[in-house]
Parts: sequence; structure tokens; C-alpha cells
Amino acid sequence: MKSCEIKITVNGVTHTVDVEANTLLVSVLRDQLNLIGTKHACGDGECGACTVILNGKSILSCLTLACECNGADIMTIEGLAKSEKELHPIQQSFMDRGAVQCGFCTPGMILSSKYLLDTNPDPTDEQIEEGLAGNICRCTGYVKIVDAVKDAAKKMREING
Repeated sequence: MKSCEIKITVNGVTHTVDVEANTLLVSVLRDQLNLIGTKHACGDGECGACTVILNGKSILSCLTLACECNGADIMTIEGLAKSEKELHPIQQSFMDRGAVQCGFCTPGMILSSKYLLDTNPDPTDEQIEEGLAGNICRCTGYVKIVDAVKDAAKKMREING
């Protein structure tokens, strides 16, 4: 199997990694960089648990070949909070609104929410539902998740003025 060397910046830290040509980004993040918040679940791009932000766009890392990410800037759930003691407003809203149940889908939901709010800081309920459409949660019924995203949007608008 042919391999390639990639240089990626993940959560502000640059890594050089050797990968096989068919290695998926989710595997690099979890197995080589030990960033286990990104979940490997369906492997088909159906559930959203592997969502990360690549060069400012929300992507499914289970469908993305690592070799295609050379030079990329990637954010995982581990890179979202300012510190271990200060959660990002989206993370805090998910906690405050009870939008976290088993937690398996939460990293993907939060990063999809971040992308949505970065591109639309004041979304309607319908736009939130559309922005999260690629993420599946088996626990909450989505009402609390939508409420959390609305709450986060409000907090982020207040912070950003």
C-alpha cells in the first residue's frame, strides 16, 4: 500500500504524520494523535459523530482521506474550549440546556453548531435543524439541542457585539 506524509495543524498544533493512502482522517485523529472526541461510528457519513472543522468548513472525517488533508487546519472538539476551565459558549449551552445525554453524538453536534453559527450568527429554528441535519442523536429528540444552539447563538452575539 502506498503511503504519504502529511503535515496538518490540529487545534493549533502542527503534526507531521505518515499514513497509508487509504487512511481516513478520523483514524489519524483518534489513533495517531489521540484525539478521541472525534467518534468513528457509522463509517458511511450518515451519523455526523466524526464531524470536524477542516479549513473553516464542517466535514465528516470518516469520509475524508488523510492524504487529502496535507496542509490543512483542523479543529476537533478538544480544540474548541479556551481552557479546561472555560467552555466555549456552545459547549456551555449544551450543558445548561440538557442537550447532552449519552454524549456520543455531542462532539459532532457541537462542531456542526459552531460551523452553523460561524456562517449564520442568528439562525432560525428551521436553519438550526437544517444545519444539524447530518447529525443523529438517539437520546434527546433534538428539542434541547436546538434550544442549546439558540442559546449559544445569543451568547456568541453578545460576546462578539
